[in-house]
Amino acid sequence: MILSQIDSLLIGGPKDFRADGTKSAMAREAVDRPVMLRKLGFEGDKVADPTVHGGVDKAVHFYPAEHYPKWIAHFAEQGMTHPLLEKAGAFGENISASGLTEDKVRIGDRFRIGKAVVEISQGRQPCWKIDHHFSVHGLSALVIKTGRCGGYFRVIEEGEVAPFDRIEHIEQAPHDWTIDRVFHLLIGGGHRAPDAANALKELRDLSSLAENWRGRAAKLAP
Repeated sequence: MILSQIDSLLIGGPKDFRADGTKSAMAREAVDRPVMLRKLGFEGDKVADPTVHGGVDKAVHFYPAEHYPKWIAHFAEQGMTHPLLEKAGAFGENISASGLTEDKVRIGDRFRIGKAVVEISQGRQPCWKIDHHFSVHGLSALVIKTGRCGGYFRVIEEGEVAPFDRIEHIEQAPHDWTIDRVFHLLIGGGHRAPDAANALKELRDLSSLAENWRGRAAKLAP
C-alpha cells in the first residue's frame, strides 16, 4: 500500500509567459490552507489553454518529489544550479509528494487525499513550455527520455484537501500498466517496437486511461 502525504499543495492561474502574449499557469504557488477539490480541479486553480490542459482527465497534476534531487544533480553536472528547483512547483504541479513515482503507480489506481478520492488517468506529456519556463533548450526532451513526467488525477469524489494531508492508496488497478510503461509506449517511442501492436490495442481499450491517450494508442496501433 502506498501511503504518503502532500509535501506542497500549489494553486495558480494564467500569467504572462512570453512576449508574444502567450500565458501559462505553470508558476503555481504553495498554499497553507485547505482547498476544495472539484471535478475540474482545485478551486482557484486555472489553466491558460483549456484545449490542451485541464478537463476531467487532467484535474490535478502531481509530480514526484523524488525527481527534484535528480534534476538538481543533472544541472550540477553541467556546472549549473537552477532557482526553480529550490522549491516544489518547478514543473507546474498542484501536488508535490514522495511515493508516487511513475514506475510504482498504475493507470486507474485510486487514492484518498484529505476528503477527496482521485484516480490516476495518465502521465503528463511535456511541451515547449517547460523549456521556456526553465530557459533551458531540450529539457522537455530530457523529461521524455528519463520518463520523469509526473501524472494527472481525475476526481472521483470531491472534497477538501489540505497541505500535508495523507495520500492513501485505496484501490489498485487490476493490470500492470504503470504510468512509466504507458508513457514509454505512447510518448517515449516504444510504439515503434516490432511487438508493440498488441500493447497499443490493449491501451486503446483501457477504460481508466484518459480519453486522449486512448485515442493516441488507437492512432499508433497498426
